[in-house]
Amino acid sequence: MNQSTTLKAVIVTGASTGIGNACALHLDKLGYQVFACVRKQVDAQTLQSQASERMVQLYLDVTKPETITSAAGLVEVAVGEAGLAGLVNNAGIAVGGPLEFLPITELRRQLEINVIGQIAVTQAFLPLLRLGRGRIVNMGSISGRVATPFLGPYAASKFALGALNDALRVELRPWGIEVCLIEPGAVDTPIWDKSLSAAEEATQTWPPEVFDLYGQAMAAVRQGVVRTSRSAAPVDEVIKAVMHALTANHPKTRYLVGRGVGVAALLAKILPDRIRDRLITQQRGL
Repeated sequence: MNQSTTLKAVIVTGASTGIGNACALHLDKLGYQVFACVRKQVDAQTLQSQASERMVQLYLDVTKPETITSAAGLVEVAVGEAGLAGLVNNAGIAVGGPLEFLPITELRRQLEINVIGQIAVTQAFLPLLRLGRGRIVNMGSISGRVATPFLGPYAASKFALGALNDALRVELRPWGIEVCLIEPGAVDTPIWDKSLSAAEEATQTWPPEVFDLYGQAMAAVRQGVVRTSRSAAPVDEVIKAVMHALTANHPKTRYLVGRGVGVAALLAKILPDRIRDRLITQQRGL
């Protein structure tokens, strides 16, 4: 018998760093057959050195259909009729900047990776999830409930993912496939350094008037990101939510994770827009 058919198999996308990496390694440690999806060979090698021999590193770029098809084919051969116990859709990026000057190509890239790519991956693995009566865990964000200035593209992608998550949850109910959304606030991962570096790189191509109009506000937001990163929740809190979504008899539909996210979600729901705008402006030092 193929060893993988005796184990619960789970796919984790965006497993190179951060939350995806932590989830993949945790599932591997618990004895799952983990298929960790990465975009770079060096990341696959790093994972291989950290994990057990069970873990399989797969090349998968959510913007390249051929890599999704190839990965799905390899997983199908490996798991057979046992199917999949879970899919953790974690791959994603954060694009920021003033919407007035944001290159449309960057907005498309944001939505292509964080929204369309997630559905493309889900479509590819759904037959195996149906076989295994597996679960889909989508990585959202508190930004999917509260949009903040200069992070409009990222927030838009997470709002959209939340809507698709809600629709998919009902559509797949007849087959007992649970669909859950994890909504973290600030989490202690390398995403902070990566986001700041990417933002700094992007500014090199912006016209001078961006800084004339938005320079002071963007500096305040940057300082806010640094402050937030210092009080970020440990990644273990996200792992705990993902594991509950994958294994609980009655998983939640949404998991708010991190410091202050429950309050933020509640305020976003009950406060009038103008009052919420003022609070965000004050909080961000704008």
